[in-house]
Amino acid sequence: MTITPEQRITLHGFNNLTKSLSFNMYDICYTKTKEEREAYIEYIDEQYNSDRLTAILKNVSDIIGAHVLNVAQQDYVPQGASVTVLISEGPIVEVPTESYAESPGPLPESVVIQLDKSHITVHTYPEYHPDEGISTFRADIDVSTCGEISPLKALHYLTHSFDTDIMTIDYRVRGFTRDTNGHKLFIDHDIASIQNYIPDEVRSQYDMIDVNVYQENIFHTKCKLKQFDLDNYLFGYTKESLSEKEQQNISTRLKIEMDEIYYGKNMT
Repeated sequence: MTITPEQRITLHGFNNLTKSLSFNMYDICYTKTKEEREAYIEYIDEQYNSDRLTAILKNVSDIIGAHVLNVAQQDYVPQGASVTVLISEGPIVEVPTESYAESPGPLPESVVIQLDKSHITVHTYPEYHPDEGISTFRADIDVSTCGEISPLKALHYLTHSFDTDIMTIDYRVRGFTRDTNGHKLFIDHDIASIQNYIPDEVRSQYDMIDVNVYQENIFHTKCKLKQFDLDNYLFGYTKESLSEKEQQNISTRLKIEMDEIYYGKNMT
């Protein structure tokens, strides 16, 4: 099925397709001591507390044109936070042509797009290696929508909202809707890759792999930062304070950690 930006599908009743976007990001840090690890986790908890996460999800709601019905947020002890936003259809002025195009969505601004009842959630997971060498922060964001607009339009903003070393992104369209002739439509927009919804300047910074099941409308993309600067992974000091051997050892450990997350398996 090919839909041009000028075309719209005339449906029989409501668009019953469910579109789900899962965005997972990882931030990795080397924490040499218990004190460094605790300071890093405290920093992460402050940077990504429930208030800031709520603001991010409300911006996502604005981008996809949703109206926030209810917000539930929680900061956990000793660390972590979660937010759930229940959303409903926002004011409908007109369906933008870009809703059918494979292109990055906007950053937060005045955007009005059709959306029906659904939800957005975020959960954070700070954790550390038992030998206190590596600390990892993960945030999971899920955007589920019903109707014409794809939550992929929020991906551009999400990539700007977090400092990410690794990203894994899943998108799936479920269910079906019918046109006026009763013909089932299992997807209402063309998509070749999630990568097409990520701006070129962001794509150029990452190695990317796609694993897509087109006949099932399932799409998966994972991304790993290309450039490695050890200073970006040290907390509270710079590599100049380390010997060359220490720099090499720490860099190797960090790169192994990133590869294990990226490829989804333990490495020796």
